[in-house]
Amino acid sequence: MAVTIRDVARASGVHVSTVSRTFSAPHLVNAETRNRVLAVAEGLGYRPNRAARALTTGRTHNLGLIVADIANPFFPPLIKAAQAQARERDYHVFVADTDEDPVLEQELIETLCKQVDGVLLCSPRLSNRVIERLRAQVPFVVVNRRVKGLATVLMDVGQGVRAAVAHLAELGHRQVGLLSGPDGSWTSEEMHVAATAAAAEFGVELTVLRPNEPTERGGLAAAAAVAGSGVTGVLCYNDLVALGLVEGLRERGLRVPEDLSVIGVDDSLPGRLNRPKLTTITMPTAAAGRMAVDLLLAAVSAGDSGTPTLARLETTLVVRESTGTAHRTAGLVSELG
Repeated sequence: MAVTIRDVARASGVHVSTVSRTFSAPHLVNAETRNRVLAVAEGLGYRPNRAARALTTGRTHNLGLIVADIANPFFPPLIKAAQAQARERDYHVFVADTDEDPVLEQELIETLCKQVDGVLLCSPRLSNRVIERLRAQVPFVVVNRRVKGLATVLMDVGQGVRAAVAHLAELGHRQVGLLSGPDGSWTSEEMHVAATAAAAEFGVELTVLRPNEPTERGGLAAAAAVAGSGVTGVLCYNDLVALGLVEGLRERGLRVPEDLSVIGVDDSLPGRLNRPKLTTITMPTAAAGRMAVDLLLAAVSAGDSGTPTLARLETTLVVRESTGTAHRTAGLVSELG
């Protein structure tokens, strides 16, 4: 016969409710007791019936995690960290990719809401109005977007942007470009605001080129405009755009960083392996994934009674090989562009 929760309780010397909490809310059980119950359950071969538990508790113990583009190296560390954090709380995570499409994003949210206890929205492309309407179905936590009334995890990209503009100014750059991201991106708007303020602070002229596809193709497509703009240093929406830009500039006879300095955002593996290695702004994606799960589970437990939390994580500039001293003229850029 199958091992039951009562068998585990009897062998562990605890009440059935303690065994239940060990699997449904392990953070509420004393560590020593929890470890003893888990060891006994493992030894007996007990596996909790998630469907039965959902009927009893009204909880599926599933979470939805929706990202804008799973192929973007920004997202996998966040996904892995969120999944690991959820597993520690006996939750499973369903991951969905919107392919940067707000229509698909809404469809996925509406589908997942019927199967999960809460949803993590990472860099959503939907409007705040739509998100506020959808949140009535299950608790939401948003990563890298401010939405009124929702718990939020923000990676302070403005902090890194200021450091990036300061770095270029120190290298003698007076004409700096910003390759923004797609329309509807909170990160892109934050970068624009921060870059504008930093340009004024450090005495540089800012040229904004927008919008851009947040991929290598976006960087390649923007190379001609960058080469003809007169800028000597460029801050890109993310590392993928920066890597595409480096390649596009190379095709036009411009070298990085000898002719033009390039800075990315994310500190992704491709940027670290590229030649030249990419100067970039680190984004603490793993920490954001863990924190977002904690906030979401707190929201699931609190229902509508909890006060939304705003968590802000620091970013930093990592200087590598793709930035250098500004020593060419705007005329050279125009000629080669």
